[in-house]
Amino acid sequence: MRVTNMSLIPLIVAALCMSGCNSDSSPTANNSVKSNTAETTPSQTQQDKSTMVFVNGDIYTVNEDKPWAQAVAIKDNKIIFVGTTEQVQQHIGENTQVIDLKGKMMMPGFHDVHMHPLESGSDATQFTIPEAESTDTYIDLVADAAFQNPNAQWLIGYGHSISTLLEMQDSPIDVLDEAVPDRPLIIMEQTSHSMWLNSKAMELAGIHRNSLDPIGGVIGKDEQGNLDGILYDNAGNQVMELAMRSLTNTQQNDYLGLIEYTMPALNKAGITSISDARTYWQRGHLETWLKIANEDKLTLRAHLGLWAYPQMNDAAQLSKLKSLYQADPNSLLKVNQVKFYVDGILVNTTAAMHEPYHQNWLELDGNNGLNYFTQARLEKYIKALEPTGFDFNIHAIGDRGIHEALNAIENASSGKSRHRLTHLEVVDPADYARFAKLGVIADAQVAGDFTDPGHWPENIPLLGVERSQDLVPIKSLVESNATLTLSSDWNVSPFNPFIGISNAISRTPQAITLAQALEAYTINSAYAMRQDHLVGSIEVGKLADLVVLDNNLFESTVKEIANTQVTMTLLDGEIVYQR
Repeated sequence: MRVTNMSLIPLIVAALCMSGCNSDSSPTANNSVKSNTAETTPSQTQQDKSTMVFVNGDIYTVNEDKPWAQAVAIKDNKIIFVGTTEQVQQHIGENTQVIDLKGKMMMPGFHDVHMHPLESGSDATQFTIPEAESTDTYIDLVADAAFQNPNAQWLIGYGHSISTLLEMQDSPIDVLDEAVPDRPLIIMEQTSHSMWLNSKAMELAGIHRNSLDPIGGVIGKDEQGNLDGILYDNAGNQVMELAMRSLTNTQQNDYLGLIEYTMPALNKAGITSISDARTYWQRGHLETWLKIANEDKLTLRAHLGLWAYPQMNDAAQLSKLKSLYQADPNSLLKVNQVKFYVDGILVNTTAAMHEPYHQNWLELDGNNGLNYFTQARLEKYIKALEPTGFDFNIHAIGDRGIHEALNAIENASSGKSRHRLTHLEVVDPADYARFAKLGVIADAQVAGDFTDPGHWPENIPLLGVERSQDLVPIKSLVESNATLTLSSDWNVSPFNPFIGISNAISRTPQAITLAQALEAYTINSAYAMRQDHLVGSIEVGKLADLVVLDNNLFESTVKEIANTQVTMTLLDGEIVYQR
């Protein structure tokens, strides 16, 4: 409601108080509101009154000193009061919008510090195939996709799993050649860590049976040394880059995807800040983000992680990355992170491990994974880019990859950085304490079903029993005082934060508390994005990035948390989503 008559204010507030301003459903709330009296100030003039006030809420502040409140007052884009419904009366003026929360839970907006919004939200691919299907069905689906896209220079698809290809009786390349023999065809596997190609695509990419593996990649071959149609990790990335350059409408698709689908969907989920974890600056991603920012169409804070191309000359790449840095404090868009891969993934046997895998189908030297960036090379980039202001988002899955990334930071960082390692699937317990010691942020994803402990035994054939335990050890890291963030890696996992929270508090034996999970999605992630002084908690002086939920998470079951809905999202004091 909007107050239009000053004489009505006492009556309105009194009426609101009757519905709960002297009570709070949260056990800790009454203790916190008593200590909020110090925040009240003398009567103010009309121009000093709030533009928006929320009353009668269960407001979880993520502020250890005052974790619960009933009311929040906002002036323009800043929070000017956090306390009780009774106390907030002095901040209500003639033009103040007063919103009765009616007991609903309010909290800071969610941060997702690792997602792929352009790749996941646009129509860059022309078709999608099932994760697993028969050879004949794949041939029919791909042939139909070629028929539906007669003018496409490259046919680009998505959807299968690597295990499906490895279990095929026919060579994967022969399957695609039967479907499409005359045009280049590339299909991205679900994790993006391998590509399935036909012979025409291999030919145009200059790949043949005698080709050497590129940095951070493997060219798949059969027992006779013939190409099998699978390119692992950076071998596939380079060809996908080639395919993407053939498209004429990529940037427009990316732009429309962000505007029409991705940002509205993220706001609906209560997400107010994201980090694009792989901004392909050679593919026009940066220009798309800048266009949206310049048109004032951003409805969230976005920090971009510029992709570090493993195959690029270091001097040229470092110079280019430095030239792209942007950190205007008045802009919702920052270009202040760099995304590195130090290794691949477990199911490909490309994640960097201390000990060899139990299977060896890629025949890598040592059979313990690969490096996109070695420790020495990562140290070089840290020394060169830290002074510019960049923080690093480092993909590290295997215990060797994680160990080497920590070593690089220990050896080369100034100690003032906010670098983070992401994924953290197999962590050597000896490295748990190093995260806190080195100030390295531990970023993990638990929203995907595959991270649930029930799926750990699936890794036994690759890793053995001992190394397949305690994958993504978020509890162990928190207990070792690491700063934990939780993110989605969308579209590998759903970006819905309530699924991630629900899983984080129920994945015994590596479960954390609800309070810890909320910190990981809010204040800790704000810290990772260097904006914890602005957002991430509800405190006087911070910006009003807020969400209202239909459930109090602290009074909900694990299943109810996963099904929680957002009823309102505010960014910078403005409503960007309302149910």
